[in-house]
Amino acid sequence: MFCCLSLPSKMKTDLELALECAINIYHQYAIKNPIDDYLDKSEFSQLLKETAKPFLHNTMPPNVSVDEYISNLFAKADSNHDGRLKFTEFLTTLNLVVIDAHNRSHGRHDHHHGAGHGHDHGHDHGHDHGHDHGHGPGK
Repeated sequence: MFCCLSLPSKMKTDLELALECAINIYHQYAIKNPIDDYLDKSEFSQLLKETAKPFLHNTMPPNVSVDEYISNLFAKADSNHDGRLKFTEFLTTLNLVVIDAHNRSHGRHDHHHGAGHGHDHGHDHGHDHGHDHGHGPGK
């Protein structure tokens, strides 16, 4: 539907595809209204609801609505408090969501403790977290 418009110079890794998708999706929503390179709160909310709602439901804290979670993410990422997110601030929201998803994959529900959040659980990350989306190596 949205995503990854790029030249197929070589087979891209899942991470390369995911990073390109993040950039492309940001731009698709940032140019809506007004045409600029920022996400206002409604564009940000629409982006997450249309492209990541099931993922959000699996990462947000219990007893918090999707709208509350999105508002919280926006407020934490809008570092200069101008009511809009530039690309680097948008990346902050992705960081927060991915940290929450990682914590929940380990059965923890601690949210948004940021960098250095004491996440040394002493085991190898070579194990499967159940995150295969059907396009891993060799597929």
